[in-house]
Amino acid sequence: MRGTPAVTTPSLLRRADALLRDLPEPDAIGASASWRSRLAIVATFGALYGATMGCHGGRPLQATYSAVKLPLMLAASFAISLPPFFVVNTLFGLRDDFRRAVGALATAQAGLAVVLATLAPLTAFAYACGLEHRRAILLNGLTFAVASLGAQAILGRSYRALIAADPSHRTMLRAWLGVYVFVGIQMAWALRPFIGAPGLPTQFFREDGWTNAYVAVWNTIAAVFAGS
Repeated sequence: MRGTPAVTTPSLLRRADALLRDLPEPDAIGASASWRSRLAIVATFGALYGATMGCHGGRPLQATYSAVKLPLMLAASFAISLPPFFVVNTLFGLRDDFRRAVGALATAQAGLAVVLATLAPLTAFAYACGLEHRRAILLNGLTFAVASLGAQAILGRSYRALIAADPSHRTMLRAWLGVYVFVGIQMAWALRPFIGAPGLPTQFFREDGWTNAYVAVWNTIAAVFAGS
């Protein structure tokens, strides 16, 4: 019996390319290999964008922290969103398809990390041009929004067969997006800072992490437009 191939950097790049182009995954043997490659993609490409995100202001330690925390944020948001998603799938009589649905969601999660990494040079360029801190936060929010659109395209493609078999999966897909976005925003707020505010020490976590993310986002947007 052949062993499972190691996920090396060249093979990881090939698998990321196959994921984006909807091609068969190269060298994958069995479901466990696919799951390992998805995790490796999220960890590697997520860390790449996290490091870029955290290099605002020339803080190497913040870049290191953000490289660790961004994959953690993606994984934690995914894990926290799964239990309610499982319950809703069960209530809709779709429990037998749950493993396939989670596989499609994991593929989209990996796609999100890859798209983020492809946008890292634009973020780095904006930082090099002297982007102010609050605008850097909004830029990264926009980057995540663009990457999320790419991930939704991958998710819709991965869910196509499930929806064809049972249209109720379309409702489940919308439910997942709602839950994941809600959890993801709050998780990003809890794990901040990812960029690091001028005048504050570099920290892995802020002390007031478990406050309301949505109030803070609105205040940030209002402050930016008030100063324009």
